[in-house]
Amino acid sequence: MSVTLSERAADHVKDFLSKRGKGLGLKLGVRTSGCSGMAYKLEFADAEDPEDLKFESNGVTVYVDPKSLVYLDGTELDFVKEGLNEGFKFNNPNVKNQCGCGESFNV
Repeated sequence: MSVTLSERAADHVKDFLSKRGKGLGLKLGVRTSGCSGMAYKLEFADAEDPEDLKFESNGVTVYVDPKSLVYLDGTELDFVKEGLNEGFKFNNPNVKNQCGCGESFNV
């Protein structure tokens, strides 16, 4: 089981952590939300939670709570630029359906 970051995403996270001046890495999770059932959570990890699973990817530590890992296993977090927009994109092989706006999904 694992969660990874693309090189672009890892560089973006490292840059943010450097500018922020603190943080151990990135914490990923899912929550119940939206029209399709689940939504991604993405935040900086400032402290380790002993229950979280920890992955290293392209020089960034990624923390995932055990309940979310079932839905995130095999996911690659990428950072993409599309026209004037840029942001993180979850490439999750577990997703069966996604809402039209891309905010929520189900497995």
